[in-house]
Amino acid sequence: MKIVSLVPSITEALFDLGLTENEVVGRTKFCIHPRDKIKNVAVIGGTKNINIEKIKALQPDLILANKEENVKDQVEALMNDFKVTVTNVETIEDNYYLLKNLGKLLGKEDKAQLFNLKIYEVLNQAKLDRPVKAAYLIWNNPYMTIGSDTFIHKILSEIGFENVFRDKTRYPQISTEDLAAADVIMLSSEPFPFKEKHVEELRAFYPDKKIMIVDGEAFSWYGTHIAKCENYFKELIAEIHAIQQS
Repeated sequence: MKIVSLVPSITEALFDLGLTENEVVGRTKFCIHPRDKIKNVAVIGGTKNINIEKIKALQPDLILANKEENVKDQVEALMNDFKVTVTNVETIEDNYYLLKNLGKLLGKEDKAQLFNLKIYEVLNQAKLDRPVKAAYLIWNNPYMTIGSDTFIHKILSEIGFENVFRDKTRYPQISTEDLAAADVIMLSSEPFPFKEKHVEELRAFYPDKKIMIVDGEAFSWYGTHIAKCENYFKELIAEIHAIQQS
């Protein structure tokens, strides 16, 4: 089976489940994992601006897309010529079934189940002692955060953070003043690449708050990625515990 993946985390999952470069024949420029494998896979544009002619030239048996990450019109155009599966992952349960279904489709059920078990283990072991109010920023100028109907919110909640914007939906714009309720302000490494200078900008407003850059992939990449984040989440929680005790 020749597959084109329009979703970075799904591309990673396909290789983690044991597919090869002969089977994953197309990817977006944002599909960066696993580095040693993706370098041999044809790039068919970005997640929001795919090159349909390049995809047609690859003649895939299956195209994997995502409701949130890809553009509806572009995906529908591909459906005229190819089998397209559109995924939608908002919860941990959604992610479980994404891997289960990929496993069944690819004849990799056992591997998919091992990843699912590992993901639940990682999330069960990485827990704060008590809830910590957090604001998670995904964009700068304007600041944008995450509502309760997002995968990022679910991961935050699983490990014990209380999203101060849980009454919002999707990715609302907020102001600096809106961050006042948070004990911890998290600046994600993606999609906006927050840096230390952005930490300092917020520290000028909130000198007493913990403001930190966090690994965006650990919170937003569904598929198999969370299974590899055990150490990251443990270190993050240890850092928060140290602040609580100081």
